[in-house]
Amino acid sequence: VQVVESGGGLVQPGGSLRLSCVASGFTFSNYGMRWYRQAPGKERELVAQITSAGVMAYYVDSEKGRFTISRDNAKNTVYLQMNSLKPEDTAVYYCNARSPYGQYVYWGQGTLITVSS
Repeated sequence: VQVVESGGGLVQPGGSLRLSCVASGFTFSNYGMRWYRQAPGKERELVAQITSAGVMAYYVDSEKGRFTISRDNAKNTVYLQMNSLKPEDTAVYYCNARSPYGQYVYWGQGTLITVSS
């Protein structure tokens, strides 16, 4: 099983980034996919999720309207489009795959986003 994030980097406030997470080793279309983030000195928090059926949900008030989660089952990939980035979005972003009943959970290694001028 592999879950690999990419797309992080340094971006100026107000900029945009799209994170990608490519998964392998399990039936991607059956899994719910989530993005978490962990800012320096803070606990990891759930940012967004998309179910196997494509239902999306967002969990951080400050991101609503700025972040969009999506998935492409043909590519075994989940995305997080982030617009109007703010310094407080600086964090390591992690991809998470969860089986239908939660019995299997897989994490990526994380990708760092730094929002700074």
